[in-house]
Amino acid sequence: MERASLTDSVRPSIETIETTAEDGAALIEKLQRYIRHDTQQHFEPLSLTDLIEDCITLTEPYWYNEPRRQGIEISVETDLADVPDVLGAASELREVFVNLVLNAVQAMPEGGTLRFDTYTDRAGQVCVDVGDTGIGMSDEVQQNIFEPLFTTKGDDGTGMGLAASYGIVQEHEGTIDVSSEPGEGTRFTLTFPPAEGDPAPAAEDPVDEPSDEPAAPEGVSILVVDDEEMVRSTVTRLLTLSGHEVDRAASGAKALEMFSAGAYDIVFTDFGMPEMTGAELAHALKDEAPALPVVLLTGYTETESAHDEVDGILSKPFKRDELDTAIQKHVFSSS
Repeated sequence: MERASLTDSVRPSIETIETTAEDGAALIEKLQRYIRHDTQQHFEPLSLTDLIEDCITLTEPYWYNEPRRQGIEISVETDLADVPDVLGAASELREVFVNLVLNAVQAMPEGGTLRFDTYTDRAGQVCVDVGDTGIGMSDEVQQNIFEPLFTTKGDDGTGMGLAASYGIVQEHEGTIDVSSEPGEGTRFTLTFPPAEGDPAPAAEDPVDEPSDEPAAPEGVSILVVDDEEMVRSTVTRLLTLSGHEVDRAASGAKALEMFSAGAYDIVFTDFGMPEMTGAELAHALKDEAPALPVVLLTGYTETESAHDEVDGILSKPFKRDELDTAIQKHVFSSS
């Protein structure tokens, strides 16, 4: 989302700060929970697969952008089965998955693979496996990993991330276990009881009161370009949830091969792709279709040169409503 009053060096951090601030307000409550097991938090039915996909997008600067700048390749794989909703607080469960992602990234200093699997076990519990191919941990570390103030990171660690995660999972009547071998990676397994019954019906919209926000238009044809498969999949999911038709390309060259004038209403492209950047792709696309809106999706700060080539910039991580707003602005309000 563009912010005219902010410099390019600051803007990419704002969305992360805003999202972290929303979730971070619960930090003191998490610490208190260790002392008095406060369970008064309001829960609602939640999709764990949606939370996991949100978390993958939210943490992309940590598992993808920053390692890549250092020449380290970390990939994310998923096998997200259709599992029942669970009762919980979205901000708290998101914090659990963020902690597990950061823990995995720190355990793979030379790169590797982070994997998420969801499934239902024989007892009907909703399960999530979060695994990495990192350095692993000893039996002694595994026995203490969820203890408050225990850390393997020296001065760089507080010892509260996994401890807080353990408390959150317990509050959700779930379990979290770890399985690891030195040099063989680590797998955390989380289980939660499924939400019982159907979610409470949503309140009916007022009949004659128009919404303050424009409804997201349907039927838009979109091309998403990103060299990271997980990012392509996540953006595509967010757009299809809004009713759009989406094609995907893994590179600028592939996008140009797929493109023909009039085929797409808007293009969303990553900035930091190898061989052809998002700005270079935008320039090439506009040579063929000058009126085509191109929006840059970026976690980088070095995007000044791209401003003249694109119609808008969204800083990662972004939300579904920001994509909808960009479509409304550049497709339906620009002519």
